Amino acid sequence: MEFNYGTNGVCARQITIDINEEDKTINSVSFLGGCNGNLKGISALVKGKKIDEVIDTLKGIDCNFKGTSCPDQLARALEDIKEEL
Repeated sequence: MEFNYGTNGVCARQITIDINEEDKTINSVSFLGGCNGNLKGISALVKGKKIDEVIDTLKGIDCNFKGTSCPDQLARALEDIKEEL
């Protein structure tokens, strides 16, 4: 199932996340905007991981004292998705 998440406070404007509903793993993640290479790297690293594992790893990461970051926004999006599944 595919989800689109509008970000707040970061360079990336949107995150698209495809989740395997059966085992709650991430099929794919793509970012609109942001630091292209870094976000492709994050997307590759989280592919196949359980939602909770990614949340635990990425939540709270800060970028330039913004109080959030693209990885943190991904974790927040996954928290929202968990509630819908």
